[in-house]
Amino acid sequence: MARIVMKFGGTSVADLDRIRNVAARVKHQIDRGDQVAVVVSAMAGATNQLVAWCQALSPMHDAREYDAVVATGEQVTVGLLAIALQALGVDARSWLGWQVPVMTDGAHGVARIQRIDGRALMASMQGGQVPVLAGFQGIGPDDRITTLGRGGSDTSAVALASAVQADQCDIYTDVDGVYTTDPRIVPRAKKLARISYEEMLELASVGAKVLQTRSVELAMKERVRVAVLSSFGAPDDWSRDGQGTLLVDEEDIVEKEVVAGIAYARDEAKVTVKHVPDRPGVAAAVFGPLADAHVNVDMIVQNVSDDGTTDMTFTVTAADLPRAIASLERSRVAIGYTRLMTDTDVAKISVVGTGMRSHAGVASTMFRTLAEKGINIEVISTSEIKVSVLIKQDYTELAVRALHTAYGLDAA
Repeated sequence: MARIVMKFGGTSVADLDRIRNVAARVKHQIDRGDQVAVVVSAMAGATNQLVAWCQALSPMHDAREYDAVVATGEQVTVGLLAIALQALGVDARSWLGWQVPVMTDGAHGVARIQRIDGRALMASMQGGQVPVLAGFQGIGPDDRITTLGRGGSDTSAVALASAVQADQCDIYTDVDGVYTTDPRIVPRAKKLARISYEEMLELASVGAKVLQTRSVELAMKERVRVAVLSSFGAPDDWSRDGQGTLLVDEEDIVEKEVVAGIAYARDEAKVTVKHVPDRPGVAAAVFGPLADAHVNVDMIVQNVSDDGTTDMTFTVTAADLPRAIASLERSRVAIGYTRLMTDTDVAKISVVGTGMRSHAGVASTMFRTLAEKGINIEVISTSEIKVSVLIKQDYTELAVRALHTAYGLDAA
């Protein structure tokens, strides 16, 4: 007998037929003799609608009330799935974040899980009941509902798997695993049987949509075994082992490729703060207020001029751009800049692979390949196993296809 956490995203529970399919898959796992807990997202499109209503009423809405609204999408889904499981003869019960409880910090809209008390859920599972948990939500220190940010249900599932000491966390999505890049752009992309936590963390952080970044970070920290699987396979395939992609430690991958995958993100915005006084502490003056506003900054470039000023260019998500602008404008006097420039017509392209540690020339291959295609690079950012560049958005697909071929990732 194994203890399994099964997580289903919005497309997997998009309508009643798909909810019935999820219930049948959960029952199949139960019939194998496993203890099962389920984490679900809101039905596809539901959260977008709830967010749109909040923004339509007030673009600078109260984040606490925003959380109260958008958390309702998961409340609907857990109730419906519990009903569907009960209709199949499975003892099931829905749980909201505050009922577990899933304790978070007070950063409404982008809250981080601090701890989960898994005792009640473990007792439920040991008694033969299936807990159906609302992902994406928790309760803050002020006893108000919080949400974890878009894609937060993945994080809920991994945190739950750690809290109940699960043997594995299965993330079911609309794809059948992690690919070397988006198969919609590169049909010859290959599915990876295994990928290291570190590679998946980098890919998720730079645009790969299969798993949410914080969920991978948590899985790596807590050593939670995670599998990425498709929720749309035929029942005959449900019992087959070795499907999907498994997240593992780097040392568990025998043959390491130099590059594991190519990721892209179109939801980027470039911000340039012009003519900032070149003095000690100016970077803190720029990025401190952004951190206070919970704006995540990614790529950073600083250009010092001969006149004693510097231009600072960095990227944020397009969704964070209004908050970033508001924060910088409030701090204009303290920073001392002359002009603020923004550009949303950009995309980030990233090459990721643990093999970079022992192979030279990965970055030069990327730069040469893009140059041959006439693609200009605006910003460059690197880490030990990643190289990212910012380019004009119109060249996204061309860049991904060219790099996928250049690194020998096309399937034979």
